[in-house]
Amino acid sequence: MKRWKSLLGVSLAGVLLLGGCGTKDGKEVNGEAKNKEIKIGVTQIVEHPSLDAAYKGFKKAISANGLKNVKYDVQLAQGDPNNSQTIAKNLVGDNVDLIFANSTPSAQHALNATKDIPIVFTSVTDPVGAKLVKSFDEPGDNITGTTDTHPDAIPKTIEFIDKETDAKTVGLIYNKGEQNSVAQVDLVKDAMKKSDLKPVEVSVSTSADVKQAAESLVGRADVFYIITDNTVVSALESVISVAEDKDIPMFAGELDSVKRGAFAAYGFDYYDIGYEAGEMAAKILKGDKKPSELKVQYPQKLKLVINKKAAESMGVKLKPEWKSRAEYTE
Repeated sequence: MKRWKSLLGVSLAGVLLLGGCGTKDGKEVNGEAKNKEIKIGVTQIVEHPSLDAAYKGFKKAISANGLKNVKYDVQLAQGDPNNSQTIAKNLVGDNVDLIFANSTPSAQHALNATKDIPIVFTSVTDPVGAKLVKSFDEPGDNITGTTDTHPDAIPKTIEFIDKETDAKTVGLIYNKGEQNSVAQVDLVKDAMKKSDLKPVEVSVSTSADVKQAAESLVGRADVFYIITDNTVVSALESVISVAEDKDIPMFAGELDSVKRGAFAAYGFDYYDIGYEAGEMAAKILKGDKKPSELKVQYPQKLKLVINKKAAESMGVKLKPEWKSRAEYTE
């Protein structure tokens, strides 16, 4: 059962899974009693399908690796960095056994709060640029995880827009306060240098700004490209409505947005990177590995997915040759 709590102390999320992993006499494994409760603190910057899917994958991996006596304390920051900082401090104060940080700001605030409790992150675009780890091969003493960017995703998206559409301008909506978004936009611009495409940027501060930002791009952008910005993705339907009304193809940075109504994306399932993060966490909790011994991982799977219904709604005519390249959904 999942229960959310506010920062005022009401219980947020509790999933208590008991038994199944020990004997009645409580013999020890890796120096700890089999029936010892494991406390995992989960900090997530905002609630939206991609991050929620990553959390589900994380929990599944923990269970699949034989860790049954687990209590999750899940806390949402509602998109507010101040809330995220408080959540991190609260989890440290509760002396959890491990922190699962689901987003870049969540991971940054967790690392600022503790250098002792292990932290496993996911949904982080640029862990080096965000100063979470020294490098992918050499993470920090108490932190590691999985990134939500594949090195080929943005270049392939820009190549598709350039070669398979008539677009000349690409509308980008993002929150400049999110370091992961700034890093992605820089990568988009770099990829455009090999094409004739030009970026048209609009910055937002909150999800309430997203629809107006999308409307401001009408007449200036031939296509939309919504990267994995937490602020914008949490209000994705606002962009979709504008894209459908004005026949503007909307590309996304991940597959969950395609399911929600984006036209296409080169991406991966957030469930998968959450699961991969969960496998890392299981190794740490079992005492098999330290965070510093686990390299940061890229997504293992990358594919092009096209939403046929969205294509029709946005005035995109599907080309026969795309069938050999893409997976279709509706």
